[in-house]
Amino acid sequence: MKAKEAKIIKQNTILTIIANAFLALIKLLGGIIGNSSVLITDAINSLSDIATNLVVFVSARFSKNEKDKTHPYGHDNFDSMISIFLGVALIITAFEVGKNAVVKLYDMIFNNLVVDSPAYYTIIIVFITLVIKELLYRKTKKDAKKAASQALLAQAWDHRSDTITSIGALIGIIGAMLGFGYLDPIASLFIVFFILRLGFIIVKTGVSQVVDESASDEQVEQIKTIIRNHKEVITIDEIKTRQFGVRYYVDIEISLNQNLSLEEAHNISEKIHDDIEDSLSDVLHCMIHVNPCKCE
Repeated sequence: MKAKEAKIIKQNTILTIIANAFLALIKLLGGIIGNSSVLITDAINSLSDIATNLVVFVSARFSKNEKDKTHPYGHDNFDSMISIFLGVALIITAFEVGKNAVVKLYDMIFNNLVVDSPAYYTIIIVFITLVIKELLYRKTKKDAKKAASQALLAQAWDHRSDTITSIGALIGIIGAMLGFGYLDPIASLFIVFFILRLGFIIVKTGVSQVVDESASDEQVEQIKTIIRNHKEVITIDEIKTRQFGVRYYVDIEISLNQNLSLEEAHNISEKIHDDIEDSLSDVLHCMIHVNPCKCE
């Protein structure tokens, strides 16, 4: 299972690196020849994406290793730590884009900066970028679910942020063509908000997984529903959950009739255990403790 998940991550990341390298090349050439500083900036962003892609590729080597003596619960937290890194990279990118937009807007207002009109084919390059990035987002999000990888999911949202950035580049290019060059920095500032928000969400999710945050109320209620389907259970005494990567460990205490034999109590708890793990794919492991209860 782990080997299969690692393979999915590596194959997806190789595809992403090839796509980003292609996009960086056409945007850089198109920006230089077509007189578009926006495209050149976007090309640099694609090159920086390749660096984060390589980090995700390497993370698959560690996060999808099987359990061992020193890591009896596995290595999935490596994956969460990488997603935090990707979130921080997005935040840094947003600040850089925002800073450049503010400087450019200032120069246009106070220093009479004139934005040259870019070539028409720069719009085609942006459209190619939009299509490729949207397809990568959808595929990577799907692969992230298959591989149970938070890092790959973060990479998917990075594709979506690139799509948003490219929309800003499109607005800037069209604006420059129509003589409204100030639309470029203004659009960039709006885009910065969305990228920042996305970066903080990714970081928050990764940190939550590393610090063992509990499952959502909805997920806990699903566990309770499964337990209640077993009429032998008198009370649910306690349910504790903690995130480990994108999955959860579940610890449960239930009360059964004290007159049941040890084997009977074991069989009941085992059925509950199997039902929970079979029904809820995000439960990594379930542990059940049985308390004796006097029945009137």
